Amino acid sequence: MSKTKTIDGYPFEEYSKETYPEAEVIKRSKQFYEWMDKRRTVRDFSDKPIPKEVIDNIILTASTAPSGAHKQPWTFCVVANPELKKQIRVAAEKEEYESYNNRMSPEWLEDLKPLQTDWHKPFLEIAPYLIIVFKKAYDLDGEGNKKNNYYVNESVGLAGGFLLAAIHHAGLVALTHTPSPMNFLAKLLNRPSNERPVLLIPVGYPVEETYVPQLKRKSLDEVAVYYH
Repeated sequence: MSKTKTIDGYPFEEYSKETYPEAEVIKRSKQFYEWMDKRRTVRDFSDKPIPKEVIDNIILTASTAPSGAHKQPWTFCVVANPELKKQIRVAAEKEEYESYNNRMSPEWLEDLKPLQTDWHKPFLEIAPYLIIVFKKAYDLDGEGNKKNNYYVNESVGLAGGFLLAAIHHAGLVALTHTPSPMNFLAKLLNRPSNERPVLLIPVGYPVEETYVPQLKRKSLDEVAVYYH
């Protein structure tokens, strides 16, 4: 049982974290990178069912992300109902059609060509689960009064990253879908006015024969700057 103490009237508990010899640290960091580097966005989902407990654990993992003042300004809506998934697909495709045909610039459309995406989103009905991540712009107390949240976008972004890593760790695949605008999700899911949709993530197994674009991630020199 960990030790506890009070600091300025607030309870604290002793924290411990396992550490490793330098060679093991190097090995573990490389292994984790190589494993995460295998994560890919997938659009060809199987309808093979997933135990709800798996989704529960994935969301609990996402909820371990740090957040401003520990406000945890997120809600994860999980949709498995076929009729609701169909409604989400219809609404999402309506926005995506408009984006691909009227909103996106020629440069944007050119940049999307290597991915071969379009406005059709069948995976929204095929994947056994959709996880819709909402950010809470503010909280409401029991009397309906607004309570501030802090660094909401940053906090929810971190939780989304944890969510994708947890999905990958479970042996599943995902797609970070961001139809714009996304307000239809709040309406279809009957979310309160303080919540805004951020990500629509189908979760499932890939079909037996799945192809993804041949892409090259940026090198370390392109993404990191060291100041020794």
